[in-house]
Amino acid sequence: MLLKRITLLSVSLGLLILCACSSSQGTYLEQAKKIHKEILTLDSHTDTPLMLGRRGLDLGVHNDPHEGGGKLDFPRMKEGGLDAAFFAVFLGQGEETPEAFEVAQQRARSIFESIYEVLDEYPEMAELALSPDDAYRLKEEGKRAIYLGLENAYPLGNDIAMVEKYYEKGARYITLSHTRNNHVSDSSNDPDGPVHDGLSAFGKEVVKEMNRLGMMIDISHISDKAFYDVMEISNAPVIASHSNARSVHNDPRNLNDDMLLALAENGGVVQLCFLYVTQLPPNPPRDSARTALREKYNNFQGLSDEEMENARADWYAIDRDFPSQLPTVADLVDHVDHIVNLIGIDYVGIGSDFDGGGQLEDCYDVTEMPNITAELLKRGYSKEDIEKIWSGNFMRVFREAQNLREV
Repeated sequence: MLLKRITLLSVSLGLLILCACSSSQGTYLEQAKKIHKEILTLDSHTDTPLMLGRRGLDLGVHNDPHEGGGKLDFPRMKEGGLDAAFFAVFLGQGEETPEAFEVAQQRARSIFESIYEVLDEYPEMAELALSPDDAYRLKEEGKRAIYLGLENAYPLGNDIAMVEKYYEKGARYITLSHTRNNHVSDSSNDPDGPVHDGLSAFGKEVVKEMNRLGMMIDISHISDKAFYDVMEISNAPVIASHSNARSVHNDPRNLNDDMLLALAENGGVVQLCFLYVTQLPPNPPRDSARTALREKYNNFQGLSDEEMENARADWYAIDRDFPSQLPTVADLVDHVDHIVNLIGIDYVGIGSDFDGGGQLEDCYDVTEMPNITAELLKRGYSKEDIEKIWSGNFMRVFREAQNLREV
């Protein structure tokens, strides 16, 4: 009888603890949603324009992320309390010839136009944003602010004047390279190693021109040496639009502690990404399928629009057919903790890489963004801290870069 009572007491106590934890977590989430209504929230990097070419995707309706609907649309941004997002105008690396540069520039123009078209279609939901003030104004109007960034400087070609042309099209940052070296900068991930030992001579001119225009320099994806070249040349603080802390997860796409210290000295900001978060269990079938896909599509280089469309569809099919364990919000906030402990609260933000591979177990699409804020609250971050992480730090850098613009 005594054993039975002890067992019942243990079960009851366990249920009480479980209920208390669930209630506490629910309270954090409720607080998070309230905070999202009161502050500006910004995601500095999404690849949602990649989804615009896929038949049937409509950013003006609520899509299902599990059925090919991408991670973000305007109704889901509202539901998740995300006020502003940077849409990446992304092009994979191709040949560096005049003819190839012309094709890349044509494709870049096409992506810009596709974004303009969807914004024109839903003017009551979202609007192109060009300055920090635009996001705050649009929040008051109940609209989403859509900023633009050029991911990969490849479509600049060898013409420095193209930097200003992309600025005039609305791009407010340029990611200097992607997963392969280009004529501007070495990449952090090129398997063939560096070709410029950092930035090229043309790349150094690009950095100076971006400073002149008041355009943010994005150091995500570039090599460590190129990072330090930018630190030496740039007169403005810089951004890492979607990168993490290498000390937490050892990947060349992330910034090591010395780089984070240099970034803080520069006054820049690292926007944490939902990729390169933690070491995950191996998934050999998925890895093999992805390797075969890269071989089939020439590592996604030099593809026509139709080939790129097919490659994207095949990539998403692999995700569906070979699901893998995902990192969690808690894993991501471990990066926040490390960076804040190392360099302070003023140098960290959020850049999800939604629709470019970024996803968390408990932040699978934009509707779950408050889960990040709930975790920050759980760890003792204040509302002021959270506002800095969600937009304040990035907007400070944005303003400082724009204030250096030469009229």
